[in-house]
Amino acid sequence: MLAKLVWPAAVAGCLLAAPARPEALPYVYTHWKQFTVKDGLPNDHIFAVKVDGPRVWIGTEGGLAMLDKRTGRIRSWTEKDGLPWKVVSAIDVDPKTGDVWLGLFGGGLARFSGGRFDHWHQLNSGLVNDVVYGVAVEHENIWAATTAGASRYNTVTGEWTIFTEKNAPMEEIWNYTVTYNDGKVYLGVWGSGVLEYDVKRERWKDYLDPDGEMEIDLYRDDGVVHVITTGVSYVDGILWTGSYFGGSRYDGRNWRGYFNKDSGLPSDFINFVKARSANEAWYCTDKGLGVITDFKTNTWVVYTRDPEKHTGKAVVMRDRDVLKTIDTGINIPHNYVLCADLDGNDVWVGTSKGLAWGIGDAYYAGLREQPESEPQQRAGGE
Repeated sequence: MLAKLVWPAAVAGCLLAAPARPEALPYVYTHWKQFTVKDGLPNDHIFAVKVDGPRVWIGTEGGLAMLDKRTGRIRSWTEKDGLPWKVVSAIDVDPKTGDVWLGLFGGGLARFSGGRFDHWHQLNSGLVNDVVYGVAVEHENIWAATTAGASRYNTVTGEWTIFTEKNAPMEEIWNYTVTYNDGKVYLGVWGSGVLEYDVKRERWKDYLDPDGEMEIDLYRDDGVVHVITTGVSYVDGILWTGSYFGGSRYDGRNWRGYFNKDSGLPSDFINFVKARSANEAWYCTDKGLGVITDFKTNTWVVYTRDPEKHTGKAVVMRDRDVLKTIDTGINIPHNYVLCADLDGNDVWVGTSKGLAWGIGDAYYAGLREQPESEPQQRAGGE
């Protein structure tokens, strides 16, 4: 007969209470700088931000600004300095020429080159409307998203092409945003979802919400969550979109929808989206900045500012579960976030009350195991 094996209590306790592995968490930006009119901005309401090497171009409600990261100095241009229109709503930079292209909210399209502004509007060009929400450089072509369709300007031939419901699949012609990457132009249209234009084949493709319901997302992950599209970003073969009713991710075969009720989105009201990779995207909302940092696990970091304490915090979430809360001191100047651009490991964020620079001192992509000794507060801390 075999003797019964009995473990000593101390050994049994060790087996039952094996130390848990440190939790894998995303990188959190805790080093921030803020810039307002006190630092030289022409206005604190930031509509657009675009990084161009050491220069950061900033479009505001009161003019154009350029921040030199090497010196920290800000230079601004208003109508007194030749800027054709006060409100700069969109910015893109031509990587070949260095020309800065500006979408003007009510003033058309402008180019800033060699210290001079050139101006196009409805009365002197083929620009379909002077309210320009978005601008994108596609080789020698400049795309402008307007409230009456999209216009494309060829800087070599001087030819203009207008896209409306007559020659593009637009159920509505209010174009809210435009971006170019990897041979394709993407338009976010207010009421027509996302339109994809294949530059080489000169063909359109539309992405809509198949259930046809404007009020709700009837069937989960069947397409864009809503046809009122306010943000589009295409990186690494992944299409990220934003709307006033949630966000979406599309890998060419499968859709994934994101809402405040089941993700780290601070709000379903999205003003802009900027993707860093297939796994990471920055959502600018009316209630803070939500960053999906790991697609597979639906892990987010939410950056908000307490208007009463005048301090900021970052909340790490998985689905809607809070994993960690970190006091960042300052972060974003205001919770109404309008735009963002990525700058290597850094990020620039425009809000209704100023600009923020998140410095990624030790940035890493995805998730990493975190030692418990890290000087960061656990879930629920303030």
